[in-house]
Amino acid sequence: MRPGQPSTQDQDNELERLLSRTEPTISRLFERTLEGRELSVEAGLRLTDAQGPDLHALVMVADEMRRRQVGETVTYVVNRNINFTNVCIKHCTFCAFSRDHREEEGYFLPVEEVVRRAKEAREMGATEVCIQAGLPPKLDGRFYIEICRAIKQELPDIHIHAFSPEEILYGSTRSGIPLPDYLMALKEAGLGTLPGTSAEILDDEIRDTISRGRITTRQWIEVVTTAHSLGIPTTSTIMYGHVEQPIHWVKHMALLRDIQRETGGFTEFVPLSLIHHEAPMYRRQLVKGVRPGATGSEVVKMHALARLMLGPTFKNIQSSWVKEGPKMAQYLLTAGANDLGGTLINESISTSAGASHGQLVSPAELRRMIRDLGRLPAQRSTTYQLLRVFDGGEEEEHPLDRIDDAEERFGSYRTLTASDRFRYTAGVHSSRLTADSPEQIHL
Repeated sequence: MRPGQPSTQDQDNELERLLSRTEPTISRLFERTLEGRELSVEAGLRLTDAQGPDLHALVMVADEMRRRQVGETVTYVVNRNINFTNVCIKHCTFCAFSRDHREEEGYFLPVEEVVRRAKEAREMGATEVCIQAGLPPKLDGRFYIEICRAIKQELPDIHIHAFSPEEILYGSTRSGIPLPDYLMALKEAGLGTLPGTSAEILDDEIRDTISRGRITTRQWIEVVTTAHSLGIPTTSTIMYGHVEQPIHWVKHMALLRDIQRETGGFTEFVPLSLIHHEAPMYRRQLVKGVRPGATGSEVVKMHALARLMLGPTFKNIQSSWVKEGPKMAQYLLTAGANDLGGTLINESISTSAGASHGQLVSPAELRRMIRDLGRLPAQRSTTYQLLRVFDGGEEEEHPLDRIDDAEERFGSYRTLTASDRFRYTAGVHSSRLTADSPEQIHL
């Protein structure tokens, strides 16, 4: 037990008192969950209605399950986001980041600049670069492989966490390389893990409403399960707070749980609430009935329900300080979450949608947030190996702790789109690897 924490006995007593005040059918669901029984779709849906004492009990049960499954350690990763282009052929109504190739604000970072940013991140103590972007027209599908190879050549010890399932499918299609071979080529070039983004809601009716033409549920599953079969772990996500209903949350989680049982390849689950301010479907009312993001109650329920639905098949539930702000992200650590994500350094996608948090949270600040709850901070790798546990001894200042103005130091989405330096032009994204190149991809 850490200083300032209630004892396990006190927590158990409080939980018993809460369960005695909850609606009897919900109390029985909690008791069965605490006994280690799996929460069904029907039971999960019932819990999405929790209010008052029932909601309080849901949070406490999720926190207890978190304690049993992962203990008191709260993790984070030191990483940098590199969104190398905002030009995209898709027109998803929730996305405020993308630009058409004819728009003035379109940009594209060449491989050399991506490597420079990765090197800068490594010099600042990052162990991971997270690389995702739009889908520019006529992209040479081998460009993604070139990025991995170039980064690894310069920085062999950095972890490349890159390319959503949507990007993987696009690269495979554009290159003409079958999906398993394409993923293996990426792995051999240095790819470590895939972000499980582009999932949104894994229900094609919802997907057709908010992002017609985007990767289908079946295709998303095919990409992640193929990656898992090749030894490439992935994260998993959900994007909520738009037109979906609670039944979609629960079915989405049940589908992920089924995949995890089969492959064991998911490292974490990351709930992502819609940032609505600049999202076209809300700002321009392109989608009927779209909500202005999730409510605070929905955010809490999502994370607590994730712990109950997904644990113990998923050990790690992340709370996003980018989406929810540091204060809510900290609170979610008492509602089932056990990870605060990354330092990010540069975040463009949520920022472009109007998120007020997104440039950088320093390691020192993340540790402060964790300790404030009486929990134990730890820096992790992308795949959740503990790199350093901060157990109260004297700590060295991290290079990122000294950054006063991250936007001035590292740049931002706003400066990228306003600058002519990396302006997108036709052909700027052509890969140096061509059919006649002596450097071929060996499959």
